[in-house]
Amino acid sequence: MALVGGAAILAQQGRPMSPDGTAAAQVLGKWTQGGQNFTLGRGSYSGGKWIEMTFGRPLRRGRDLWGSGVNYGKDALVGAPIWRAGANGTTRLKSEVPLAIGSRVIPAGEYSVFIDLKETGWTFVLSSLPVQPKYDPNEKVATWGAYNYTPDKDVLRTAMTLETLPHSHEQLTWEFLDMTDTSGTLAMTWGNTMATVAFKVG
Repeated sequence: MALVGGAAILAQQGRPMSPDGTAAAQVLGKWTQGGQNFTLGRGSYSGGKWIEMTFGRPLRRGRDLWGSGVNYGKDALVGAPIWRAGANGTTRLKSEVPLAIGSRVIPAGEYSVFIDLKETGWTFVLSSLPVQPKYDPNEKVATWGAYNYTPDKDVLRTAMTLETLPHSHEQLTWEFLDMTDTSGTLAMTWGNTMATVAFKVG
């Protein structure tokens, strides 16, 4: 859902231009094979802790997503100082366990997620900024999207690994890759770009 003058824009048939999405994974649990559950392998998983991303999922719709040169990344900002790493409201990461990302260990909790877009490299940013439940232009502290972002609330900044994919993803997606009981990779794909950041349970 895009915003113009505080009004939400819907695509045809009343559907939002950028639907909401979630991605989730569990760590520190144990899979037990067998039993009577209606699951793959008829087993159960117990003791796991959740890590979850919530985000808006814009569609590419033929656009040049990132641009180049002095204009690199500018269209994605839509007037904000940093990219909201999705669409609509602020992208959020919620973890029931501490996470070691880059050189930092981040306590369990909920964080706002941003990406600092530079042609020379992307930076993954976790922030303690609170979020607005819906856009309020008079609110000057809590963020909606990346509006009201200030770097003094950053709790983590770390470089992302960028890959150019052989195919194009129409809709932005956050997902978990290469998961183990104690580690994994957060990945954002859109267009033919994949940006990743690895983590471990702290």
